[in-house]
Amino acid sequence: MELMDNLTLGLSVAFTPENLLYALLGCILGTLVGVLPGLGPVPTIAMLLPITYVLPPVAGLIMLAGIYYGTQYGGSTTAILVNLPGETSAVVTVLDGHQMARNGRAGAALSIAAVGSFFAGSVTTLLIAAFAPPLAEVAFKFGPAEYFSLMTLGLIGAVVLASGSLPKAICMILLGLLLGMVGTDVNSGVARYDFGIPELQDGIDFAIVAMGVFGFAEILANLEQKENRVELQDKIGSLYPSRQEIREAVPAIIRGTALGSMLGILPGGGSVLSAFASYTLEKKLSKEPERFGKGHPAGLAGPESANNSGAQASFIPLLTLGIPGNAVMALMVGAMTIHNIQPGPQVMTSHPELFWGLIASMWIGNLMLVVLNLPLIGLWVKLLKVPYRILFPAILVFCTIGVYSLNYNTFDIYTTAIFGVIGYFWAKLKCEGAPLLLGLVLGPMMEENFRRALLLSRGDFFTFVERPLSASLLGAAAILVVIVALPSIRKKRKEAFVEED
Repeated sequence: MELMDNLTLGLSVAFTPENLLYALLGCILGTLVGVLPGLGPVPTIAMLLPITYVLPPVAGLIMLAGIYYGTQYGGSTTAILVNLPGETSAVVTVLDGHQMARNGRAGAALSIAAVGSFFAGSVTTLLIAAFAPPLAEVAFKFGPAEYFSLMTLGLIGAVVLASGSLPKAICMILLGLLLGMVGTDVNSGVARYDFGIPELQDGIDFAIVAMGVFGFAEILANLEQKENRVELQDKIGSLYPSRQEIREAVPAIIRGTALGSMLGILPGGGSVLSAFASYTLEKKLSKEPERFGKGHPAGLAGPESANNSGAQASFIPLLTLGIPGNAVMALMVGAMTIHNIQPGPQVMTSHPELFWGLIASMWIGNLMLVVLNLPLIGLWVKLLKVPYRILFPAILVFCTIGVYSLNYNTFDIYTTAIFGVIGYFWAKLKCEGAPLLLGLVLGPMMEENFRRALLLSRGDFFTFVERPLSASLLGAAAILVVIVALPSIRKKRKEAFVEED
């Protein structure tokens, strides 16, 4: 009964004209970002983060959330029609989605992707509404020691689940933690690592790092590539899948939704890992694995459902524990702190309209995205013909305006440009930027809880293992480290992130 009352509250908040408008705006921007290669949810949300200064908290978060799961829809359009994933999680969609388009089933492929994503998003929204309150009740029992241990587990989980080299991911997280220490120490008031630069005494704003590493660096990486427009599949065909395609797609959608819901909760999981894992699962379960990569509906339906489900499930640890599981959730933490809202279980009690309004808006946003993606496919396809040399100056201008509007300081623009160049070379070295951003966001929170735990225990380091919940979380972190160090697991992990031919 209480759940129904909460959902009613959420719907009453989400259905206001203002919040519906911002949900629609977020969905349109998310689809646009997903369709256009060279962009992504992280730089886009980073660019638009300053806008949340002037928006009400609920409207701002609804818009940013719409951008995030909107990219999951938009990325599938280019993956299917152009063989070009507009978003990272759409890489797997290319494998069978584009083959269906080449076989004259582009319309059916787009419908399967849209319906699968809508189903996954709707189910995951209900799961968030059902499981978030009990998790938040558990989180109220957390003390400083438990929060420190939980964040340690989160960072280790992000390393384990990050694609690419483990040593590089560890180095990026450590670098993020070090960057988080720049600025004035809250306890002693002493400036740390500011090199005598007054602008660094308040620390390095994570939005600046995000825009540099993801926005500016992405522009540099795209500019060095020759524009190679793949021929569009002009014949979309019927949007209605055949009975055979429906029979093969429906079980995959259900399995992808379940898998994405579980993996999305994990730190570093989210949509990318969910999509890869779903494709691997469908291929393992199929009686005709040789059809995968040649236009199998299950190879499209499973990953598309999993990536959308994983994207929305990543809100669970953010809303209940205040722990960002990926780079986008780290930016959502920033959007909350802009409005002096401390992410965590207290959001549900102190800001119920924000908590339940955001959850209700997820279902509304998914419905909007189905309407935006299927009837307006022709419009999104035309956008693919816009040359990148025309797009990148506009992206650069918006990034620069966004950076400057944070503090109205040109020093921030220079800092973003420096991180952009550094981020470009990191990309060349195949070092992911997401672990760095997680370390930067969680670093100050970890330090604060670490010090607070030691103050309460009068300097006794055993407090972290004497408290049962804290010890369990640290034990889980240690087990993760041991498991990922095993040669067989490292091999499987490497294979999971390799794109199949």
